[in-house]
Amino acid sequence: MTAATAPHFGPTPSTPAIRRPLAAAAVLAALVGMVFGLLLGGAGPASAHAALTGSDPQDGAVVATAPKEVTLTFSEQVALGDDSIRILDPDGKRADTGAAPRDLQSGSTVKYGVSLHAGLPDGTYTVAWQAVSADSHPVSGAFTFSVGAPSKTTVALPTDQAGGGLVGTLYGIARYAAYAGFILLAGGSAFVLACWQRGAGARPLQRLVVRGWMTLTVATLAMLLLRNPYTGSGKLADAFDLDGLKAVLDTKPGAALVSRLLLLGASALFIAVLFGAYAKREDEREKKDLTFGLAIGGTVIAAGIAGTWALAEHASTGIQPGIAMPVDVLHLLAVAAWLGGLTALLVALYRTPDMDATAVRRFSGIAFGSVIVLAATGIYQSWRQVGTWSALTGTGYGQLLLVKVGLVAVLIGFAWFSRRWTARLITGGGGASAKVQDEETAAAETAAADASTTEVSGSAEVPDTPGATAEDPARAAQLARQQTAVATAEKKRIRDADPDRSGLRRSVLAEVGVAVALLAVTTVLTSTEPARTEEEAARASTAASAPATAGPVEMKLPFDTGGENGRGTVRMEITPARTGANELHLWVDGSDGKPMDVPEVKVAFTLESKDIGPLPVVPARLTEGHWTADGVQIPMAGNWKVAVTVRTSDIDQTTIDKNMKIG
Repeated sequence: MTAATAPHFGPTPSTPAIRRPLAAAAVLAALVGMVFGLLLGGAGPASAHAALTGSDPQDGAVVATAPKEVTLTFSEQVALGDDSIRILDPDGKRADTGAAPRDLQSGSTVKYGVSLHAGLPDGTYTVAWQAVSADSHPVSGAFTFSVGAPSKTTVALPTDQAGGGLVGTLYGIARYAAYAGFILLAGGSAFVLACWQRGAGARPLQRLVVRGWMTLTVATLAMLLLRNPYTGSGKLADAFDLDGLKAVLDTKPGAALVSRLLLLGASALFIAVLFGAYAKREDEREKKDLTFGLAIGGTVIAAGIAGTWALAEHASTGIQPGIAMPVDVLHLLAVAAWLGGLTALLVALYRTPDMDATAVRRFSGIAFGSVIVLAATGIYQSWRQVGTWSALTGTGYGQLLLVKVGLVAVLIGFAWFSRRWTARLITGGGGASAKVQDEETAAAETAAADASTTEVSGSAEVPDTPGATAEDPARAAQLARQQTAVATAEKKRIRDADPDRSGLRRSVLAEVGVAVALLAVTTVLTSTEPARTEEEAARASTAASAPATAGPVEMKLPFDTGGENGRGTVRMEITPARTGANELHLWVDGSDGKPMDVPEVKVAFTLESKDIGPLPVVPARLTEGHWTADGVQIPMAGNWKVAVTVRTSDIDQTTIDKNMKIG
């Protein structure tokens, strides 16, 4: 992400020492860009966030007779309820039987079918579907097909996507809060343990971590309650439907949310030890052992919580899930260590004046390691979810990813300023900081002396002070606390006067501000259809519905009815030979090659591979030997059998057929 807090600190802030890390960062960025290009250039197909890739009948198809069932094909595994696929007739009434969708999967093909009522009338039918993809996100859509011929319909195709509306907004807010809470909980705890152990006793840092825990807990509970309406009806009242909640608990996302709540219970114990026994521990050896134990336990808990996202979202489906899920866990842990630690550093700089520069230097090393992990895992995730350069610029997911990269670039700009201020703070800033430090020490010593004097005076030597007698130590203790508070305030004032510290606070504040926006974009990315899937669905839809651009298709069929003058040839032309409406022309020639006037000609189209047809066509006589028909409906592309019946007299007729590629 950013090297804002990850500079290399040398003994002096010399210009060459500053330029060397910048040069190394530039080389690293070039290598990252090259690897990114190679990965995107050689990407193969993948899926996540299910999409409808086909149906039978197809969208917009016109079939001669009503099918027995409607089938839908998806790009990946989906979860369907009993009412997930509905077929509505032109009047808006249910045309399906209401039975649960039948699983028609074969190999890697994910297909479901819904049975229709028998004897459906002609007209336009609407298919509306809603499902939950394997990455936990709801998906939906609708399309139409016609029986006999298109007709008017009272059914309006839904324009709202699944997971939208008020429930979708609330669920999105809860997702953002969950990410933010995890970052504060894990990153703040890591900052205390690894960078500034004395901070375990600092109230501002304690409040930061506890609020992170509370935010994550409340957000997880909200997501668990909203899950049923989010993936189903979209009605907020259904959040308290016990049957719906029970159904959610049986799903992978529901199990992940429950597991997160259990891990948050363990993290509450971790927080109690960190800010309780650990903060009060004085023995260095015991504190070192406890630090090691807390670090191991905290890492396990944090990895477990991060795993609840990886096991139920984008990383759990598509290509290489066995690699993608651990990578996603590492990515979330690195984000927490970086952004959470950055927030903890900002709080410490503003609210705890006794934090020293050593803590800043330690955080620099952690942040640098987080940046390396984020770069590596981010490149892999981008390749997996985007795949091609065209998807990077031509899809919503890719465009959001570019916005995220832009925000990271802004962070790097602020990082450069943070690095300079940090270097000056550590090295003393050329004398200014040393002066401030001397004033600070003197103020602390004076405050301590005043507190001691007050304590002595209050307990023994100032009997004339009202209420401050030898028998009233409470008054003396109160005066001592007041003196300590004054000394602390003076110490903070002196610290705030340090220009190096103030500059670092401003630059870190700017980084945190950009990080908040970056987290918002990341949250939206996790609920956006990956670019790979969007392109695959678009290609499948184009292949299924794109009209043929070739010219008319022609064919010749010799015939012999067996009667007098019963031999000849039928020349047929269909234009433009694609799905939808076509124009048909027939020319009947006698054995001498001249136009032949016959009483009747009929045509029928049959697509045997899909059990469609025969679709009858009765052309009209235009001139001697020339017959034509307009609006010949071809419902789908395929290798159609064309049967032509020619009658040359009242009793003499024959039928000839031949296959024709249409669409």
